Amino acid sequence: MKKTFLISLKKISILLFIVFSLNDLNSFSDKSISDNKTIVYTSKISFSAVGDLMCHSVQYNYAKTDSGYDFSENFEIIKDFFHASDFTIGNLETVLAGKERGYSGYPLFNSPDEYLYAIKDAGFDFLVTANNHSLDKGKKGLLRTIDKIREVELNQTGTFKSKEERDSIIVFNKNGITFTIISYSYGTNGMPILKGEDYLINLIDTTLIKNDIAKAIDNGVDLIIVYFHFGNEYKREPSSYQKDIVKKTIEYGADIIIGSHPHVPQPLEYFKTNNRKLDSGFVAYSLGNFISNQRWRYSDGGPILDFTIGKDFVRDSLFIEDVTIIPTWVFKGNRNGNLDYVILPSDSVINKNLYPFMTKKDWEDYKQSYKDIVDIMSSKSKKIRFHSPHSELLYFIKNISINSN
Repeated sequence: MKKTFLISLKKISILLFIVFSLNDLNSFSDKSISDNKTIVYTSKISFSAVGDLMCHSVQYNYAKTDSGYDFSENFEIIKDFFHASDFTIGNLETVLAGKERGYSGYPLFNSPDEYLYAIKDAGFDFLVTANNHSLDKGKKGLLRTIDKIREVELNQTGTFKSKEERDSIIVFNKNGITFTIISYSYGTNGMPILKGEDYLINLIDTTLIKNDIAKAIDNGVDLIIVYFHFGNEYKREPSSYQKDIVKKTIEYGADIIIGSHPHVPQPLEYFKTNNRKLDSGFVAYSLGNFISNQRWRYSDGGPILDFTIGKDFVRDSLFIEDVTIIPTWVFKGNRNGNLDYVILPSDSVINKNLYPFMTKKDWEDYKQSYKDIVDIMSSKSKKIRFHSPHSELLYFIKNISINSN
């Protein structure tokens, strides 16, 4: 697991600082500031974030082996992109309630533990567990999911084992930059939460969000990332509810806001933060599906959102060094004699020989997905780069004929 410095801030009668692991701050760099010719000492951290990590029944059936399940091929091609980042975040939209509860897909998910092992191996550091499927197998399923995530030494938030955990925030320190991630879901698909157990999952509540952000601000956290599970499914524009919640969250002091749940991408746009160290933040309303069995247009692919945050230690301020989108598409079919799901970086559409297992229809969907993600994600802001090994690729893709061979 990538080295992090982890602090849990527990505010009961006093704030208790618990150090879980240490990271020596040895990754500083010099940056010359031309306006006053001084040398400012800076550091930076790179993030990758994705949307929904789903596991429909067809997915685990494809992954079944003689001895269990193997999901490693899902991430085989894409995982190098994560290993290049300091910190990778995704939404685990399933539970790990155990084999004895019976594996299942939609509408009540329960996935094999091997799915989590593949996610860990792919390079994820942090999983959001607050979503509408968190209680698909009840309280026991929710708690076991947390236990399994911690067992493989990943971090998570959004669901909790106790009120004490719920009332805490997790603070990471990487290269001298402190950050926290807090997450909330619009609901639980009607699955009941018993009286006195509302600590199990963070539901979107403006008072709760305001208080959590205030804790982070009071303790000097540099960067506050909020991950929401909200919006209308399959809608490519944010709803008025999403916009309202985002507006309030910015007022409370959020720096970066990321969304999931619609299962399709939605735009990214910048905003001015509210007296924060980071002058301008951004919201990505929905990162769509990262992997699923939803094979229709807009849902069969989703972006990896890469962003790099720098810190100026002299001015005690942050800056966004880069925001890059890596469009991806999920292949489903026969590959090397096996039935596989494979996440592909869809900026490879100019090289048809790269994935010879793909059919003509696959290539058409693959190219369409790239165009769609570029168009949707850039519709509210032009300050986004789209990953490409070829400088001419973005222009080429935006003008390519979808029906071309």
